[in-house]
Amino acid sequence: MIHPQMLCLNFPGTLGKPAFLSTPRAEGRRRGPPEGTNQDAANYSHIMAAARVLLLLSGRRESVSFAQSVCGRLGAGAGLGPWLTYCNLQRGQLLLSDRPFLGSSARLPLQRPPFCPFAALNQQPMPPETKLPKNRGVDLGVAIILQSSDKTVLLTRRTRTLKVSPNLWVPPGGHVELDEELLDGGLRELCEETRLQLPQGQFSWVPLGLWESAYPPRLSWGLPKYHHIIVYLLVVSQESQQQLQARIQPNPSEVSAFIWLDTDVAAAVAATEDGTETPRHLSQDLPPSVL
Repeated sequence: MIHPQMLCLNFPGTLGKPAFLSTPRAEGRRRGPPEGTNQDAANYSHIMAAARVLLLLSGRRESVSFAQSVCGRLGAGAGLGPWLTYCNLQRGQLLLSDRPFLGSSARLPLQRPPFCPFAALNQQPMPPETKLPKNRGVDLGVAIILQSSDKTVLLTRRTRTLKVSPNLWVPPGGHVELDEELLDGGLRELCEETRLQLPQGQFSWVPLGLWESAYPPRLSWGLPKYHHIIVYLLVVSQESQQQLQARIQPNPSEVSAFIWLDTDVAAAVAATEDGTETPRHLSQDLPPSVL
């Protein structure tokens, strides 16, 4: 089973040169904390400082509560998207807007699965007994689409013992730490899962897109306990699959298997896993197991 986040392999090409690691500039006039007592202002500042995903709406930064759909807050209506979103990363903190803003460094497609539990929760009143975290926001994650010089893509299978998304095939990645650069977080996760380190100067990278992720991924599985915006990075190595594979040592506590797929095969697998049953043209040169 392929994780729904594999949809990112089908995102359009990047739009211009990425600048996620550039020094952010002010996004225009910013408003202060909400009116109220000094304690209110202090609480507001603390929440904003701790938030990992922020939205810029009508010129004002706003945090996103755990139970809110990020796509919904940005004005996404019914449907799967993708919705082009302006963004900037400021050391472990992602700022998103549906409009251009001063300091935005990329314009990326944002998408969610058709069964997104947060979209469902936002469309129906929650019963009083519904228990969702009240003092948590949306976390920031990163996934690395590692492509070799001979155009194969690395996927790993999560172990059965992991409490989140066990036994699923996914790109390497995970949680971005506070004050951690996005690329650094992705490369750290790649190394933790596979022991693979990429030599400086021997790879290039671009952001591919954003994915709103929940676990459990469906309301029928229970209320969500995790809520992330995953930033997908395409990292293109100057080394071949054979050279990279020679250095891979999977971490047995996280990875039970890994595989290299041709990019056409990886995209075809993603196209069949989005749950939309939308007919798509697939190359007739693909293996029978994919067709």
